[in-house]
Amino acid sequence: MKLTIVAATGGIGRHLLEQSLAAGHDVTAVVRNPKSLAQAARVVVVDLAAAEGAALQSAVRGADAVLSGLGARSPADAGVAWQGTRALVEAMRATAVRRIVVVSAAPISTVPSPGRPHPPRRDPGEGFFMRNLMTPLIQRVLRAHYADLAHMEDVLRASDLDWTVVRPPRLTDGPLRRVYRTAPERNLRRGLTVSRADVAHYMLRTLADPATARQAMGVAY
Repeated sequence: MKLTIVAATGGIGRHLLEQSLAAGHDVTAVVRNPKSLAQAARVVVVDLAAAEGAALQSAVRGADAVLSGLGARSPADAGVAWQGTRALVEAMRATAVRRIVVVSAAPISTVPSPGRPHPPRRDPGEGFFMRNLMTPLIQRVLRAHYADLAHMEDVLRASDLDWTVVRPPRLTDGPLRRVYRTAPERNLRRGLTVSRADVAHYMLRTLADPATARQAMGVAY
């Protein structure tokens, strides 16, 4: 497949790039700093915080799918996920590319956003401990980060693209196991962690699964 990987030097993007190249895909890497790229791939340098349409159109043109690990690395970066994804959607529409898979986060199912001002109060996959203690605490600590991701999901839901949102819980730097649980439109009961490598693996898997299109998918161990 011909794939465009956005934020290819990030925590999940690095694994997407490595696994895609190992599988023999034709890869274009969209990055802000190409010096940190070790693998051989076509590189397009774009700052997604202020993306230019022409550069992004060049990056996605002809792709079978776009995979994005875009997300804020600090509170100062909040906004990059939804703004960058909006620019991606516009570039994909302009070049007739339809499939996009992005990474979000498990708590987003209950985070208010402009497009979903009144989300469900509880995620059906969460148990008592997560629902009443951990999720509210995490949402307070990472409020700006999660607001950005929730807005990003709004952008995708409002588009006519074949999108999939992947929502992992706490990410780790553990090894690629290729064994994890998934569920549509809910989190996984007792699913507290998953490695970045396995999130990347699942994102690539969704490309061959049309049932995941226009779905938010929970993934966890």
